[in-house]
Amino acid sequence: MRKYRIKSHLRFSAFVTILFIAVVFIVGITTGMDQVASLSKPTYETILIQTGDTLWDLAKTYGPDNQDIRKTVHSICVINNIAPQDIQPGQSIRIPYI
Repeated sequence: MRKYRIKSHLRFSAFVTILFIAVVFIVGITTGMDQVASLSKPTYETILIQTGDTLWDLAKTYGPDNQDIRKTVHSICVINNIAPQDIQPGQSIRIPYI
């Protein structure tokens, strides 16, 4: 078994620091932490439910255009802590948009 000895502590410390920064950078990129939209606070629009409204219609009308309607409906349910069939006329709900 061969033993290694650190000859330059400064060079070793610099190598470990650069390696740590590279690992953090790569992990950030692979997890999507480099996207500005993921770091911003979500914005909401408050809607008053009218007779005949469904979450699907509201998600299609007020939700983000670039997102699947099912995901928008799910987000509305999670944000407002409701199920799709629980909405009532006169109720206020928040709908995310970006």
